[in-house]
Amino acid sequence: GATNVIPNEVHVEGTFRTYDEAWRHEAHRRIRQMVEGMAASMGGEALLDIKVGYPHLKNHPELTRRARAAAVSYLGEENVLDLDLWLAGEDFAYYSQQVDACFYRLGTRNEAKGIISSVHTPTFDIDEDALEIGAGLMAWIALEELRQG
Repeated sequence: GATNVIPNEVHVEGTFRTYDEAWRHEAHRRIRQMVEGMAASMGGEALLDIKVGYPHLKNHPELTRRARAAAVSYLGEENVLDLDLWLAGEDFAYYSQQVDACFYRLGTRNEAKGIISSVHTPTFDIDEDALEIGAGLMAWIALEELRQG
């Protein structure tokens, strides 16, 4: 429709992720306050349904340091990358709320084999060699944790 026409209703959807659980709850409160205030200022009403969804995923700093060291010893420094903070929406986040956790990403792309599509796309493919590498890495991290007591 035309941009200068005020619609009878508006439907908005989205995903909201944060790095901090307390801030997420505060942001939800502020969003509700703003939406209800805007609607009321125009003589309308707002029906807002915020589904809290996954909690923020937090990596335990010391466990992450140890897991990274184990990954370097297993894969070699050149194969372990430090990534920027990333707003993941993962089931794993529930674990990280209860116990010390370390979430890491495993590369499944292989340009030499033509496997280049990203996850969550209709053309996603995986270099199956990555499955063996990933299982080995997970076992290696577990063994290193057991060795360190």
